[in-house]
Amino acid sequence: MDHANQAARQSKSSAEPINSPKINLLPKTPGSSARLKGLGAAVGIAIAAMALLALTHALKHVDYGQVFAIVGQTPGGVIILALMLVACSYASLTLYDLLALRTIGRTDVPYRIAALASFTSYPIAHGIGAVALISPVIRYRIYSRNGLGAVDVANICFLTGLTFWLGNLTALGLSLFYEPDAISLMDYLPAQLTRVMAVVLLLGIVAFLVWSWRSPRSLGTRRWPVRLPSGPMVLLQIAIGVFDLGAAALAMYMLIPAGLNIDFLRLTTVFIAATLLGFASHTPAGIGVFDAAILLGLGGDDDKEPLIAALLMFRLLYHFLPFVIALGLFGAVEGWRSLRPKPAVSALLRKITPAN
Repeated sequence: MDHANQAARQSKSSAEPINSPKINLLPKTPGSSARLKGLGAAVGIAIAAMALLALTHALKHVDYGQVFAIVGQTPGGVIILALMLVACSYASLTLYDLLALRTIGRTDVPYRIAALASFTSYPIAHGIGAVALISPVIRYRIYSRNGLGAVDVANICFLTGLTFWLGNLTALGLSLFYEPDAISLMDYLPAQLTRVMAVVLLLGIVAFLVWSWRSPRSLGTRRWPVRLPSGPMVLLQIAIGVFDLGAAALAMYMLIPAGLNIDFLRLTTVFIAATLLGFASHTPAGIGVFDAAILLGLGGDDDKEPLIAALLMFRLLYHFLPFVIALGLFGAVEGWRSLRPKPAVSALLRKITPAN
């Protein structure tokens, strides 16, 4: 009976973190944290408000019948190819988590778990518009079964975010250097100044690469230590981030009618800027902000309908479908796990069940 009570206590203690996790992902610094959150919220609201005004203006006098006609006339092969590129983009996203796990030394976690955590957390959190809140919770639910704690999940979230920003900022710097006029309708800056900003951005990334290459680096506090990737790993992060972004941009490029004569480099530059603005606005899937930036950066008075049609198809393939699939997959995994007895409970049952 003592063995049964001990097993029950172990079962309770091991089940509590999974059923009711109390995650403190960041060290508490009340003053600075509150100011940063307030500043982030203010910037997000300002971006969303400006995007709403721009989008309202851009959608005036749009012939929606023509928009849906263009969608209907898009060849099925083009849509399939765009969907395959979207799949490549999401496949590269799974490597974000895998690299983060390797960086924190958790080589025991298999790729399938990393892929599950990545594919469920990103579309759901981004689709709802609360990445910083929802993504860690989803990842914790998945990784806790493999022995990862709140600090490990916090490190993974930080490192995946680092991969995202390294890839996007590298691609943005390169594209702005070669196509400085691409976002002139959004930033109203002369081409030479935009090119100088691109050079400064790229030099900053190179400086971070050199800094990380010299010796192992870490950030954070003793309570929340963050191990940074080594120089070679940073290069791999940049390559994966650029590939992810390039595949997504190419998917949208395939959906834009050829008659608009928009070259891929210009589209990529505007696409990156629109993605980052949408991310900074904290709106669900960057809705409104991403669309306004695309229409403002690529469109004109005579080609709104084809661009809106391309945006609708891209939204369906890149945001809506992955969101629905990820939500269903995460729900199925949670339901399946709730039906399975927990390891400690199974051990208790084996102890108290008489042998045949």
